[in-house]
Amino acid sequence: MHTSFNPTVRTLMGPGPSDVNPRILTAMSKPTIGHLDPDFIRLMDEIKSLLQLAFQTENQLTIPVSAPGSAGMETCFVNLVEPGDKVVICQNGVFGSRMAENVTRQGGEVIAVENEWGRAIDPAKVEEALKANPDAKILAFVHAETSTGAYSDAATLCKLAKQYDCLTIVDCVTSLGGINVTIDEWGADAVYSGTQKCLSCAPGLSPISFSQGAVDAVKARRHPVTSWFLDLNLVMGYWGEGQTRAYHHTAPVNALYGLHEALVILAEEGLENSWQRHMTNHLALRAGLEALGLSFIVPEDERLPQLNAVTIPDGVDEGAVRKQLLQQFNLEIGAGLGALAGKVWRIGLMGYASNPKNVMLCVNALESVLGQYNAHINKGEATAAVAAAYAG
Repeated sequence: MHTSFNPTVRTLMGPGPSDVNPRILTAMSKPTIGHLDPDFIRLMDEIKSLLQLAFQTENQLTIPVSAPGSAGMETCFVNLVEPGDKVVICQNGVFGSRMAENVTRQGGEVIAVENEWGRAIDPAKVEEALKANPDAKILAFVHAETSTGAYSDAATLCKLAKQYDCLTIVDCVTSLGGINVTIDEWGADAVYSGTQKCLSCAPGLSPISFSQGAVDAVKARRHPVTSWFLDLNLVMGYWGEGQTRAYHHTAPVNALYGLHEALVILAEEGLENSWQRHMTNHLALRAGLEALGLSFIVPEDERLPQLNAVTIPDGVDEGAVRKQLLQQFNLEIGAGLGALAGKVWRIGLMGYASNPKNVMLCVNALESVLGQYNAHINKGEATAAVAAAYAG
């Protein structure tokens, strides 16, 4: 006989999803109403306004796509890339490679700019590619590379794109709410994110924002958008202005309750306060991990506070440690991806999960489990280092 599912309560400190704020879980449990109900239309308008605040933009086309962050990425590429278009893709981790895959599937030509994994994108390499390809239509890059914990200078890259008459597509999945995201100030054209990282919402929605230049490019396409569901010409009939909305799809009503609450929480805290909280907790985590003898692969001035790629001690079975953390402490941290598989752990400090209690839990649990595996670590120093970081 089948029974209700009751998951084990975990502390989520991997690369996502992050712990969901209880206020958001409560919001998601509210009564479902119709996706064309006047009350729901009002909620949609509030979500758009709150997303504009989160993204720091006045873009009218700022909405959540009814699917996870990968669909936000695909929305940008299917609407802006046409067959034969040249797209410069910056690759410094897994998610730049996924961008390239999207371009190829749209019949576009990828101009790859390779950067070292664990490092920020080099603007000089980008300018070289733009100079060599004056007919390039788009520059695409990941602001905060989830696979490595490195962030890049979005303002500089967007400025370069404008110099060479390119639109920009920017992945802000891990950065939104955790570090400075100011897309109007950058001059970014198409930006996408996800709900399950620093917004501390449940997975399943992807906030996007398109500049007027990007909207004009969508309207001027020579070919129809290849995805019916993600065609913004159609979606905007539903997410447009006023009370009269054209039915496009049944929106995930309760998930959108959750996103609304997440954005209300972010607005209450204040963007800069949220960015500072992520940094404060990162510095405490760094102090504890370094006291253990662990190190970070990303240089400090390119390092994300909310996603920490940490080296694995010699001779340690990284998968066994993660399994033990889950079994013994109900603590989830992430494995390395791609070129970093087996070389790093990815420790998330995102949104609601970015707090002193979790920092201390993570450091103490790692010390305990690594001690059980006889790893070469410094014992008995990490807790004091974390406390000193918070005190100082």
